[in-house]
Amino acid sequence: MRPEILFFTFAPVSSLPGVGPRIAKLIEKVAGSRLIDLYWHLPTQIVDRRFSPPVASAPDGVIATVTVTVDRHLPAPNRRLPYKVICNDDSGQLTLVFFHARPDYLQRVLPVGEKRVVSGRIQHYGDEIQITHPDHIGTAEEIDSLKSIEPVYPLTAGLTARPLQRAIGSALDEAPDLPEWQVAEFMSQQRWLCWRESLLAVHTPESAKDLEPNNPARERLAYDELLANQLALALVRESVRRGAGRAITGDGSLRRRTAEILPYTLTGAQRQALAEIYEDMASSDRMLRLLQGDVGSGKTIVAFLAMLNAVESGAQAALMAPTEILARQHCDVLTPMCEALGIRLALLTGREKGKAREASLAALASGETDILVGTHAIFQEGVTFKDLAFAVIDEQHRFGVHQRLALTAKAAGARANLLVMTATPIPRTLTMTAYGDMDVSRLDEKPPGRMPVDTRAMPIERLDEVVQAVSRAVSEGGRVYWVCPLVEESDVIDVAAVEDRYAYLAETFGDRVALLHGRMKGAQKDAEMNRFASGEISVLVATTVIEVGVDVPEATIMVVEHAERFGLAQLHQLRGRIGRGAQQSRCLLLYAAPLGDAARARIRIMRETDDGFRIAEEDLRLRGAGEVLGTRQSGLPDFRLADIGAHEELMLAARDDAKMILDKDPELMSDRGQALRVLLYLFERDAAVGYLRSG
Repeated sequence: MRPEILFFTFAPVSSLPGVGPRIAKLIEKVAGSRLIDLYWHLPTQIVDRRFSPPVASAPDGVIATVTVTVDRHLPAPNRRLPYKVICNDDSGQLTLVFFHARPDYLQRVLPVGEKRVVSGRIQHYGDEIQITHPDHIGTAEEIDSLKSIEPVYPLTAGLTARPLQRAIGSALDEAPDLPEWQVAEFMSQQRWLCWRESLLAVHTPESAKDLEPNNPARERLAYDELLANQLALALVRESVRRGAGRAITGDGSLRRRTAEILPYTLTGAQRQALAEIYEDMASSDRMLRLLQGDVGSGKTIVAFLAMLNAVESGAQAALMAPTEILARQHCDVLTPMCEALGIRLALLTGREKGKAREASLAALASGETDILVGTHAIFQEGVTFKDLAFAVIDEQHRFGVHQRLALTAKAAGARANLLVMTATPIPRTLTMTAYGDMDVSRLDEKPPGRMPVDTRAMPIERLDEVVQAVSRAVSEGGRVYWVCPLVEESDVIDVAAVEDRYAYLAETFGDRVALLHGRMKGAQKDAEMNRFASGEISVLVATTVIEVGVDVPEATIMVVEHAERFGLAQLHQLRGRIGRGAQQSRCLLLYAAPLGDAARARIRIMRETDDGFRIAEEDLRLRGAGEVLGTRQSGLPDFRLADIGAHEELMLAARDDAKMILDKDPELMSDRGQALRVLLYLFERDAAVGYLRSG
């Protein structure tokens, strides 16, 4: 249960004075619905109102705070024209301009003959100096409060700065003094203040430097968030490890026979990963390992050999993929080897119905099935294994962190060892951030004989040349992916729609071209993909649904339209769909000129390297953590304060700190431990508290 000291912190923003339903809805849109969301909604700029020149010498375009005397009001002759108020100081005249004005209000706040302090952006129109809709109007006594630094917050349509600033100010006034969870020596070394003082400081910047990630107040709050994340992951890890595991050691017979029938030898990275996996499986501790492999690095055979280890010991194994098309592909790849080894392999997706499904489930429950491949359907109710000892989750980032924990619990309930795999190379800091609860193995070598993909970039104006080149390749038996970023024309983003491009290419390729996008039904997608894989069609026009996992070795050309709109990791994943056979493959990145600096850098890196881990690090550097995988579907925590690129050292410190905390105080019962429980609730890692043995 959330500690009482945080009750008000999680109250709705509508509980603040002056925040009615309309404003509350707008604040929720830009920041969130609770007071804590306002705490974490940090300013991104400042307005310096301290500049106070004489009116006559106020430069055009600057924000200034001036003291003037009100001369006269000039009401608008009609609603289309502005209401003007003429003012002056000793140096010259200033005109205040108001559109859609309320005359009674303006006469009250700007009475003729009175001095007023006005702050806003100076504009020069010929000889006239104006401020349109001043930001502040006050009496001479209020000049000190007006001549200050003002934080500028991100806004949304319909929400102006003033009500948001007032709401944040009210929320901060009520911010509690929380017990200190950081070590005093570390805080002193970092020049950090306590939590509440740091929170107030980030909302009252004195200069542009105070907005930087390395500002001490921002660093303190970022470290709090990182520590909460690392502590939560460490608690999950401890909870999984605590449960009764099982040692699995096969006799090696199936694996030796597999090595004999494989047409290639394993890479050093594959052998190293398998050694780590076998060691985990042999331990009585529960296994929880992440296998990261770049596209084409051979994760599937590593997973298969690990599953054979379980089958050799007389138990069952399962492999779960995020989509039916990937599950079926895994099944197709593994079936010939299973048949050669005399192993019973079965497929289970949401599509299997009736008697066929019942027969599959019965074979699984009796132990007749050795390896089950499927979608998340394999961990649903009613699916019972006789003895599940090893579970593999493929393309883990598609499931999200909450689903992973649920699946871990389901698999672990059967005391199964768990291996999760991703073909999305993840920078080391993000691996710690999202997968700190796991041990990590990396496949950073390509199988021998793979030729690097020839990657070129050209402006989209040369589209006709590209179509001609593709036509030549198709006439020689080549197969081509043509990727577009959207399903239909967008009024907001002017990109070529996949349906339009399909129609355009059909003029050249006729029935040799097919269409694939995310809005199609599963069976329809599978059918088109199978036609492409079999060679019935030569050109597959698609959205990024082909990004992960689809394997057609005969495809040798990848055209990516509007490559400037894709992230580096996504471009790398797309390119990984080709270059999987013995033939030279080519990737054409079509871009709309002029290119921005970031887009130019992405395309340059794509041309320089095919090392997915280097590309992932560059992607993090160029775009920041939040966008690298797309937080929502990636399982990455949605950090509000920490910047993984800027706070890498803090991340490492938080990981070490979390380990030390749980070594010393595994139940978080000490004074610091109790304060850390508050920290976990503050950053909504509530679930982690449930993993403490004492609750």
